[in-house]
Amino acid sequence: MIFMKFQFADRMSKVPRSFVRETLKITEDPEIISFAGGLPSPLSFPVEEIAESTSYLLKKEGEEALQYSTTEGYTPLREYLSNRYSKKGVKVDADHILITNGSQQCLDLVGKVFLNQEDKVLVERPTYLAAIQAFRMYEAQLRSIPLQEDGIDIQALSDALSQDKFKLFYSIPSFQNPTGITYSLEKRKMVAEILEDQPTVFVEDNPYGEIRFRGEDLPPIKSYLADSILFGTFSKIISPGMRMGWMVAPLEVMDKLVVAKQASDLHSNYFTQRVIYQHLTDHNMDHHLQKIRKMYKKQRDLMIQMIEDHFPPGVRYTQPEGGMFLWVTLPEGLSALELFDIALKEKVAFVPGEAFYTENPEKNTLRLNFSNSNEERIEEGMKRLGNAINKMMDI
Repeated sequence: MIFMKFQFADRMSKVPRSFVRETLKITEDPEIISFAGGLPSPLSFPVEEIAESTSYLLKKEGEEALQYSTTEGYTPLREYLSNRYSKKGVKVDADHILITNGSQQCLDLVGKVFLNQEDKVLVERPTYLAAIQAFRMYEAQLRSIPLQEDGIDIQALSDALSQDKFKLFYSIPSFQNPTGITYSLEKRKMVAEILEDQPTVFVEDNPYGEIRFRGEDLPPIKSYLADSILFGTFSKIISPGMRMGWMVAPLEVMDKLVVAKQASDLHSNYFTQRVIYQHLTDHNMDHHLQKIRKMYKKQRDLMIQMIEDHFPPGVRYTQPEGGMFLWVTLPEGLSALELFDIALKEKVAFVPGEAFYTENPEKNTLRLNFSNSNEERIEEGMKRLGNAINKMMDI
């Protein structure tokens, strides 16, 4: 008798591996200059400060810090986040904040709490590929709304909401991944106004909002739309290896999120929460952020200068005011997947844009990360990428 030992859930056949995660395996070759991963600069990690805070915590309250804790997270850390939000015009108390394993767990919990099979979700076009993966795990139907230079296409968003019912609208309004685009203040207010009278839940992902190095800070859309959900993370401003994020939600939603999280992991790493809070108590976060912003601005400016110097005419690109990415559009008819293979031979890597679309991908697009390469590697890598584009175009 022949039988299948492992009979997987149907949903597993509908969710592919992450293209970026697979690309990172290829780029482990030290000779390859990679602009592919969404990695912060390791030079931004406060290694010595974390070591000091960890040592102090273990000596002072080691036994308590190494114990189990509550699902919601360490209260003083949640209070710190609440106080920081209040300075940005978002009035929430600690009870509205849930500590998570990075903002990726926020996506999973939202899917778990809200999405039934075939529920419809609005996303940006293009959007964060791990959000696509997370929502498809719950067998949702995804529909995308085009991005413009100053944010979402308001008319297209309004039309979609009037024509169909959507459970969620997922958005990254500040320095969007993958494009680097930021919603204008006007569009933030318009999104809030449109959604105010809609049953659609607005989910605002804000991993890069603290990394603005040009222009003026803009408030989260949640400051205009109280009944929305907001994500944050320490991955981009302290350390991604610590895998610590949070979500802000109304109390009626928080109750469901806590139950869903208990079923997943009981609580996020309590020791790491305590280390982060000790670090935030011991050191000035804003001073640290200034260092990151200065570094990333320099790297972003250099990458754009290299595009202008080494890419052929007809290549378009975004000019982000913060964050970690910029978006490149090749001349019509060219394939970024084809370019990817040529570029690997030149020992340089990026992420083809197809991975960031839910349907009808624009195949001539690609994402570049400027935060994880020093100036020397940006100069050399962009020269190599320019050579690869020229080869593909027979220039």
